[in-house]
Amino acid sequence: MTVVCLESLTFGLGNLVRAAGSLGERLRLLTRDPGWYAHELGRLSDDALDVVEIDTFDTEAVAAELSRTPRLRGLISSTDTWALIGAELTARFDLPGPDPAVLRLTRDKAKVRDLLYAAGLTRSRATEVDPGRADDELPALLRKEIGLPAVLKDTAGTGSRNVWLVRDERELETALREAAERTLFGRLFAEPYFSGPVYSAETLTWRGHTRLLGVSSRLMSREPYFREEVTAFPVAFPEEQRASLERWLDEVLAAVGYTDRFAHVEFALTLAGPEIVEINPRIGGALVAEGMCRSLGCNVYEAMVETALGRRPRLIDAEPPGGPAVAFVLGYPERPGVFTGVQGLERLADMPGSPTWYPTKRVGDRIEHLTDSRGYAGIVHAEAETAELATHRAVAAANALRVLTEEARDG
Repeated sequence: MTVVCLESLTFGLGNLVRAAGSLGERLRLLTRDPGWYAHELGRLSDDALDVVEIDTFDTEAVAAELSRTPRLRGLISSTDTWALIGAELTARFDLPGPDPAVLRLTRDKAKVRDLLYAAGLTRSRATEVDPGRADDELPALLRKEIGLPAVLKDTAGTGSRNVWLVRDERELETALREAAERTLFGRLFAEPYFSGPVYSAETLTWRGHTRLLGVSSRLMSREPYFREEVTAFPVAFPEEQRASLERWLDEVLAAVGYTDRFAHVEFALTLAGPEIVEINPRIGGALVAEGMCRSLGCNVYEAMVETALGRRPRLIDAEPPGGPAVAFVLGYPERPGVFTGVQGLERLADMPGSPTWYPTKRVGDRIEHLTDSRGYAGIVHAEAETAELATHRAVAAANALRVLTEEARDG
């Protein structure tokens, strides 16, 4: 019996293999480049899973491979990039899965905001913006509809790409000019800049009931960029506030029709309460899911496989035994260029929290973008009794390292 994974997040493949095995399933990974998973595959035996190299953007080629898969039982698509292809194929092969229309909705941030506004779950609707428009009326329109500061972003963006903070007319002009020069995944739109710390709710939903498994902190770079830098799990909210967040998240996910599986819901905690930043219909990326496994004391990927099989995930009802809190720091170089390695890794062994370096870039890779998450070369992970202490340990470990690049030489 086989469960197919259409690409995967960079980390977590080992846990997914073990989860599938514990449920009597064989995992088959379809990928354009097995090298993306070098860290995870290097820690697994050669026969732990089947790896099929295929153009995963070619829907028909993937469909043909699925047709050849022995005793296909489920399809997992846990990335933003391949979510819609996965949804289409899940429906085509009559496999358990969410409604493709719901996934298409969650990939359109402007439509999500308008829907939540209509449901009374956010205080502002979205305003679509033509990036080629630069007339005198646009600033007045944004001030009226959204107010300043505002955020301009791609309706289908990911990883903090194509996001601009607009605090005045000069920044609006700059944002429109840069947006007009870029290839957007969707359309450009504006929404309010919700002031306050940003978090990610890690949830599991089954048959319309949502359980809040925990909240991750998301420490960002200084304005005007939104570069993710430090994450910790689980944030220790007072129980009353945590219960209120869980009820709100249940309403938010119900409003967009999200009835099953994990979600990674980013929100800002403002003076007026929580405000949605975006809804990701998947488990958290980077080392969020790994942190959930450690902190909850169980392999949360079992719930991913169970839902792919159409089963009620045991985690929706269970009381996990618990474990250490975790934190991780994304390691960015000081300047763009060709990645040549990391200085200081030998120092991690003498630091508290069992800090570990998880590589995301290979030596020789080019790093061109340092203002969003495309620019980090790896992640420093550490543990402690609380998320606050884990953050201190992870930051101390990251400060001992230096991500090295050298100037690219073309030709």
